[in-house]
Amino acid sequence: MNLHIVALFRFKENHLMEAVELFQNLVKETRKEEGCLQYDLIEDNENKGTFFLVELWETVQHHNHHNGTDHLLEFRKHASKISEESAQVYKGFKIY
Repeated sequence: MNLHIVALFRFKENHLMEAVELFQNLVKETRKEEGCLQYDLIEDNENKGTFFLVELWETVQHHNHHNGTDHLLEFRKHASKISEESAQVYKGFKIY
């Protein structure tokens, strides 16, 4: 069963370019992963510094593997220094 994820990030306004660069590498590398069906970065058009990652994984196991990848760990390490708050992550399965 496919796993759907939406992750919400808020970054400090004076670090937005740095955040986008971090996301670009994360998205590029994640899209290469086995089981990654969708991995898109969305910028909120009403709230500066707010971004969404919209993810679709073939299985929960594929996403679990993703959680241990070097590119995600590197993103987390750098993003935590420039984030307004911890990311909010919503996971679920399509019901209709």
